[in-house]
Amino acid sequence: MTAAPHILFAGGGAAGYFFPGIAVAEHLRKSLPQAKITFAGPGRPREKHVVRTAGYEYTTVLSQPVPQGPLQAFRFVTDNVAGYCAARWMLRERGVDLVVGLGGYTSTAVVRAAVTREIPFILLEQNAIPSRTTRWLSEAASLVCAGFDEVRPHLHVQAPVATTGNPARPAFEQLCRRMSSSGRSLESAKLSITGGGLPRQKRLVVLGGADGARSLNESMPKALKRLGETLAEWQIIHQTGEGQLQETENRYRQVGIEALAVTFIDEIASVLFASDLVVCRSGGTTLAELALAGVPAVLVPYPHATDDQQISNAKVFSSAGACRLVDESSQGNMLDAALARELTPLVSDEQFRQEMSLNIHALARPDAAADIAASIQETLISAQSIRQAA
Repeated sequence: MTAAPHILFAGGGAAGYFFPGIAVAEHLRKSLPQAKITFAGPGRPREKHVVRTAGYEYTTVLSQPVPQGPLQAFRFVTDNVAGYCAARWMLRERGVDLVVGLGGYTSTAVVRAAVTREIPFILLEQNAIPSRTTRWLSEAASLVCAGFDEVRPHLHVQAPVATTGNPARPAFEQLCRRMSSSGRSLESAKLSITGGGLPRQKRLVVLGGADGARSLNESMPKALKRLGETLAEWQIIHQTGEGQLQETENRYRQVGIEALAVTFIDEIASVLFASDLVVCRSGGTTLAELALAGVPAVLVPYPHATDDQQISNAKVFSSAGACRLVDESSQGNMLDAALARELTPLVSDEQFRQEMSLNIHALARPDAAADIAASIQETLISAQSIRQAA
């Protein structure tokens, strides 16, 4: 293997694309301390903050998502062509040995550049329905690391696929291992690591993601109002995302519900391990982290996700009895009523919550990041052997 291999993780469009990469990078830091690890994305502030806070270099590659209308089409073409050309230059000038595609539009430009530079690449597919990039380039990949078994039928028959599960942030891994090593039941293990084994107030957490989910911010206060006295002993924490804090706080005040609204939860692992119920979207990383925490959820898939990826993810968990599912696209203006309908039995029935907690925890893959890091090392070794034999 190269004395100091350079591994580039490429993704972007939302901060959530980078969490799996950071999780894998943490394992690589331990097993390949000499390696150089870089992240590439479109330059969004939240993404830069997440990557740099974790201690890694972030480089910007110009790129744009699929256009939603003709006015965006020109910039889509020019920016992505420029990003592809910049990525080709960067891969050569920085001596990148392997690219890891994390998903998102920047990933497409960088992975395509890796193909033309004959640099090996691994794709991390977070969703049950693979992205266009994964479908297009899976056959040429050294490996596709899939979060769901359901990915396989959508890829080329000769594509190398391993169902590793989705990597979760290191704090989730650590708390999950502490729970598993306690030798206690799931419920008592969670209490032992988050509350010293003492009973605590029941907690409902609403997650709109780092960039927010406006429909959840608008509907959850009204939905919780519908639950009435069943929420009397519950603590409500609501992550609003950027730019939506004040509006959400006002909505809770208007319906007379006490809730702690915050823009972003930095210590999200410890919060979720000490929670009883979550309402959130259904991205692959979110579901992986919920499973590690063993916290039941009402999932509201993002209705505009490409190829209905989030709905497909949620259906996998729903069919395992691990969550309740609300399809926002079919609710019209009655999302709050649908949320209240699904929340009511979970809030009022502790045994129901505990059963769902066990079901979602059974889907946990705590070794996902370590397994992917091991595959990266194997790919680097194989690539070096091929170069030496040439």
